Amino acid sequence: MKHTLKYISSICLLFSISLGYAQETPETTGKKVITQKAKTETAKPEIQEVKKDSIVKTDRYGLRVGVDLYKLTRGLYDKDYKGVEFVGDWRLTKKYYLAAELGYENKTTDDDRLNSSAAGSYIKAGFDYNFYENWLDMENLITIGLRGGFSAFSQDLNSYKIYNPNPYWGELSAVPANQKYSGLTASWLEVAMGLKAEVFDNVFVGFGVQLKLLATNKKPSGFDNLYIPGFNRTYDGSFGVGFNYTVSYFIPIYKKKVMAPEKKEAPKKK
Repeated sequence: MKHTLKYISSICLLFSISLGYAQETPETTGKKVITQKAKTETAKPEIQEVKKDSIVKTDRYGLRVGVDLYKLTRGLYDKDYKGVEFVGDWRLTKKYYLAAELGYENKTTDDDRLNSSAAGSYIKAGFDYNFYENWLDMENLITIGLRGGFSAFSQDLNSYKIYNPNPYWGELSAVPANQKYSGLTASWLEVAMGLKAEVFDNVFVGFGVQLKLLATNKKPSGFDNLYIPGFNRTYDGSFGVGFNYTVSYFIPIYKKKVMAPEKKEAPKKK
C-alpha cells in the first residue's frame, strides 16, 4: 500500500510537470523587421549643354586721318610760332596700326646770345600697338608705338651778342646778322604713347606724348640748332619731348568678322 501511494504520487508529479510545460508556449514568431533603406535617389536634373549663340564681332579696317589742334592753334597766342601737323594711321591687323605724321614748323628762338628762326618740314613713320580691349562695337585705342623721324629745314641767324667776360661797361648790344643756312637735316627715334576715343560716328579725339632721341644733326657753322622742326628744342642735348592733341576721322575700307571668345564658366564646388 505504501509503495502504491508512492507510485501514484510520482505519476501525479510527472503529469503536473508535463502539463505545466505544455502550457508554456514560447513565442517563436520573432518579428522580422525589414529595414528597407529608403533610397532617396534625388533625381539629378539632366545637364544639357546649351550651346550659346556665338558672338560675332565685326572689326573695321581702314584709314584714319586728322590734324594736330595744338600746333594749329598755337600760332594764335604765340607770335614766334607757326605750324601744322597732319596725322594718319592704317589698321594693319587686329592690334597693330601703321602710323605717320607729316608737318611744317616755323619757330623763332630768342636765346641769351642769339636770335634764330628754324623753318622746315618733317615726317615721322612707324607703328602703334593697341593694348586696349574694346567692348563689342567699340573702337577706342590706348597705344604705344615707335617712330623714325626726319626733318629738312633751314636756320636764319637774326642777331647775336658777343660774349664779354668782364662787362664793366655793361652788355654789348646785339649784332644784326641776317644770315640764312639752308640744307640742314636731322633724324631721330621716338617712343609714342597715346589714346584715341570715338566721340561721334567715325570721329576720334586723341592725345599723345613722345619721348625722342636725336640720332643725326647737321648744324650750321658758328652756332647750334636750337630748334628742329618735328623734334622741338634741343636745349636738353640729344633728348626731346613732344605732345599733340588731335581730332581725326576714320574712313572704313573693309570689314572682318571674328568670333568673340566665350567666357569659361568656373568649375562648381563639390
